[in-house]
Amino acid sequence: MTTPSETGLFTYGDNTIQYHVIRKLAPCDGVIKSNRKVTIKVYPDQKVTASAPFDASEELIRKAVLKRARWIWQSIETFAKQKDTVKPKHYVSGETQFYLGKRYVLKVLVDTDQTNNVKLNRGQLQVTFQQDHEERAKKVKELVDQWYKNKAQALFQQRLTEVLKKTTWVADIPSFRVMEMKKQWGSCSAKGQLMLNPHLIKAPKECIDYVILHELCHIAEYNHSERFWRLLAQVMPNWKEVKDKLDGMAEMYLND
Repeated sequence: MTTPSETGLFTYGDNTIQYHVIRKLAPCDGVIKSNRKVTIKVYPDQKVTASAPFDASEELIRKAVLKRARWIWQSIETFAKQKDTVKPKHYVSGETQFYLGKRYVLKVLVDTDQTNNVKLNRGQLQVTFQQDHEERAKKVKELVDQWYKNKAQALFQQRLTEVLKKTTWVADIPSFRVMEMKKQWGSCSAKGQLMLNPHLIKAPKECIDYVILHELCHIAEYNHSERFWRLLAQVMPNWKEVKDKLDGMAEMYLND
């Protein structure tokens, strides 16, 4: 389990960079370990974190960050350039689509011997028409969106069944709906019904598990209280890192 993060600043050239310090909680058995390692990470949303032992000094953490200053700045620039490439999709061959955290190249085909279908094949997301359409892009989007929803319905049910093994406070298997949302990955009603965004199927399974567990925690605690976060940390100790990964790719996954 970790404590809420602190923040620090450092400069690299003419640039000022903020980093978040995530301290591991002191071991409950009272045994203090000698591991002084500070782990630096840069996420796709350009957020920088430094995970450190609970009793590490600010100076120790800062030295670890400064030691990797060049790498941090290069990583930030790389992710910034990637974000610059996020453009509205035209649903034509060559564009990128995501599925379970992996990139696939969209390939649009016309084959009179085939029915309209969408499938993954050798690194491609292939959309096949039996006959061409005047509004091809619109039709491709409709087929791809429906494919994502079908995949989401099946996989979300599978992941819900799996993560329920960790949530001892949930008495019955909750129902869920797949519904597109602009600003949320998921939600939980006061009656315990879940709603999950079909775009979430584009993210890695651990991100899907995080969102489902997050919503299941609301069945026990219908707010974001300290008890809620402790409950989430019990069932997913690395939830913060997974959330950062999902947030960092949100613009890519939600790009229509």
